[in-house]
Amino acid sequence: MFRSACCWPEKNSLQGLDMAATAYSAALLGGSGARLPAVTAAAPPSVLLPRRNFSPLRLQDASRLSLLRVKASSDDTSASAASGDELVDDLKAKWDAVENKSTVLTYAGGAIVGLWFSSVVVGAVNSLPLLPKIMELVGLGYTGWFVYRYLLFKESRKQLADDVESLKKSIAGAEEE
Repeated sequence: MFRSACCWPEKNSLQGLDMAATAYSAALLGGSGARLPAVTAAAPPSVLLPRRNFSPLRLQDASRLSLLRVKASSDDTSASAASGDELVDDLKAKWDAVENKSTVLTYAGGAIVGLWFSSVVVGAVNSLPLLPKIMELVGLGYTGWFVYRYLLFKESRKQLADDVESLKKSIAGAEEE
């Protein structure tokens, strides 16, 4: 019969496993001199290996570990609480300043539905066999073009910054000083 080398080790490697098992049991039992039974050639190697969920901690260590507790804290907890309160107050003030709240809620609901729909479309496109790889190539090509067009040279970076500032002003409204 054919024996697989991965499942049944040779006799020399079993002796090495026997020594490893003896060392493991000595460490586990605290060196008290107790040994595991001798390994025979018929025993599969899974008998020699410890279980994965086994923790080699001894009962004496449990009392010492319960004394060790770590508590993380920050010296500046009042600043984070104050910034959170400021954020909430700022959002309340902006919400109170909105005149047509139903329109804002409609746009917000539409944005959520649009996000859900785009997720469904991306999931459908991702399930097609070749299309995701083609889309990755298109995205990589566009990223390369964008870097070459806007980020590689100083003049183009300045032009990009100016375009972003003009877009921000058109969205937020031009502030007159």
